[in-house]
Order: sequence, then structure tokens, then C-alpha cells
Amino acid sequence: MNFTQMISPIFHSLLAVCLLGSLACGQTPLAVSQARAAQRAGTKLVDVYYDVSGGTAPYTVTLQGSADGGATWTLPVTSVSGNVGAVATAGTNRLVTWDAGTDWAGQFSKNVKFRVNVTDAATLEGFELIPAGAFTMGRTSGDFDSDAPPVTVNVSAFYMAKYEVTKALWDEVRVWGVSNGYTDLRVGDGKASNHPVHTISWYAMVKWCNARSQKDGLTPVYTVSGAVMRRGTSVPTPNWSANGYRLPTEAEWEKAARGGVSGRRFPSGSDTISHSQANYYASSSYSYDLSGGVNNYLPAYATGSFPYSSPVGSFAANGYGLYDMAGNMYEWCWDWYGGYVNGATDPRGPASGPSRVFRGGSWHEYAVDCRAATRVNLTPTGTDNRIGFRIARSSVP
Repeated sequence: MNFTQMISPIFHSLLAVCLLGSLACGQTPLAVSQARAAQRAGTKLVDVYYDVSGGTAPYTVTLQGSADGGATWTLPVTSVSGNVGAVATAGTNRLVTWDAGTDWAGQFSKNVKFRVNVTDAATLEGFELIPAGAFTMGRTSGDFDSDAPPVTVNVSAFYMAKYEVTKALWDEVRVWGVSNGYTDLRVGDGKASNHPVHTISWYAMVKWCNARSQKDGLTPVYTVSGAVMRRGTSVPTPNWSANGYRLPTEAEWEKAARGGVSGRRFPSGSDTISHSQANYYASSSYSYDLSGGVNNYLPAYATGSFPYSSPVGSFAANGYGLYDMAGNMYEWCWDWYGGYVNGATDPRGPASGPSRVFRGGSWHEYAVDCRAATRVNLTPTGTDNRIGFRIARSSVP
């Protein structure tokens, strides 16, 4: 069997292309057009072309694939190169090349489609697009977390906030909320306006997300008996297709934390960590803690009273442009605490439970707790000065 025959079953029919673009905030709307795709003869490479104009540069481009005519977008399109990811300028005949031999070897479908997603700098200030695709969730690098076995899950594209919610942002939304039916939103604590907010419950956070959604003219995600959740501690029903703000699922959080790098302990993309990368409690008990000899809080922020938090964005971002995914504050997720399911698509945790998950370590935790796979849980009415949150969005209008 020659090389061409080996790959011919991958695509039984001509590849189709769908387009998604966001509307820029400037005078000229972002436009994506002239998309087309073809497999290179004699190879396992697929070339996808598109034109992009308008909007506000730079752009973020991702490619999604469907093997069932667009019913689902779970085709593993991760081995891509060319004009994908960060794209500096608009232009015609932009090329993205997909290595189908790596991601989808030996597979075929009569109904393969691609979708080119383009957002611009004005679309979602403060957010990063996390591309769709499969990733390995759970323990790695020889670690032994009993509740985090390595599994493969598929996550749809979504948007993740670059920073943890600050005390200033919390206060701004809360002031609006208490005047618009969100009467039990607690004040929340924070060491300074540019530090993450903390000591707020999971329930307070989901109500705050709804308040910010309504304040910004978006569709709230969380409802109770069909009504927007504004107060109380009833378990909300999420509308995952709404364009408002929400907590990330646990799978989304871990995918975002890993920054596109697989098989590494920490969100930095490395198997080691130090005080130059994150705000946490150093200890010589862990060989991968390169600040272990300090055996202390990060000195620059260990001032005044607890918490010893740091201003958001004080350390380098991970591969997806997200800050403080390790240390500073733990971050609440949507999910009830429970087990993983291998091969799941957009997993959202158990249907019920006594506690919700939070992730990422904190200013008070050891390096072991700052790993991308570490899972912690607490009753959703609980609060702590080590726990804050960051927000996500499923889509933009």
C-alpha cells in the first residue's frame, strides 16, 4: 500500500468550511471570507485558506473540525501551523495547515467540515480564547493523585479571563447588583484594589456573574426555576449557550491552566516551579520546588496581615496568556466534586454533591497544590481567604 492510498480514506468527500467571526468594537466590522480547504496530494496534510479584514489587529485564529457535518466539533484539530493562533495583521489567502496524520491517522468521514474562528483585539478585552480540542486531564510527571487519574477529555472552545477577579471589579459589579435585585451579595475582601477578591462563597460568585452579565447587557447563565438567580443558595441551572459570564468547568479550568502544553506539572509548562513564577509557600519537601530552601511565603508579598496575596498579573502568563493559574488564590469551578470520565466531551461534573471544586493553589499553599492537576473541594457556602475566582464565557454575540 503506497502513501497516497494510506491516507485516501481520511476524507471521503470534498472538505467543507464554515466561518465564525466576531464583531469588532471599531468602525469597520471584522469579516472572515473566502475559506476553502484541500488535502495535499500524497500527504496527510490539509490546507485551509481564509481572508480576514476589518476589526482591530492583532487577531486570534483557531481551527475547529467536525467529522459529522457540523453536528459536533470534536475532530482533534490540534496539530496546526501557519496563520493560526496570534495573527498580527489582516490579509487574504491566509493559510492554516492541519497535520491529519498526527491527529486523526487512519480515520475517514463523508462529512468533514472545518470552522475558522477569528476574534480581534477589541472583541473581548481581558479574555483569551481557549481553543477546542482534546487534552489529557489529571496527574502527570510521576505524581500520584488518587482523585486525578490521567484521562482524555474534549473541550469546546471558550473564553477565559486573563486575570483573577480583583477586589475593584468585584466592588464595581456589586454596587450595581445590590441596586438591581442582587440584595445578598457580600462585600468580599481583598488586600488592595488590584489584588484578587477573596472570602466569598461559590453561591456569591455565580450571582455576581449574573449581575455582571446583566450590567453589561448580556444573557445571564444561571437560573433558578426559570428565573435569573439574584439571591439565595438554591442550586442554579446553567445555560451553557448563554453569552454571559460564568465559572469555568473543572475541565475548562485545567485545559486553560495547562496553556496548550501537555504532560507538565505546572501552568508555566514546566515540571518545576519557583517564586519567580508564582506566589505560594516554598518548601524543601518537594524536589520540583526550586525555591524550596526558602521555606516561607514569597518575601515580597509577606507583609501586613493575611492574606499574602499579590496584585493580579504579577508573574508571567502561561501559554494561553492567562495569569496566576498557579498560586495567589485558589479559583472556584462550576463542578460538584467527583470522578472523571475518560473520553467525555465538555464534562461538567456530577449532577449533585456536598462540595464544589476549586483549583490552582494559593499564596498559603505548597508547590504540590499549585500543580495543574491538583483538586480541592469545599461546601459552596464556605469562604476562605485563600479562595477567589476568575470568569469564563461560552461565546460572544
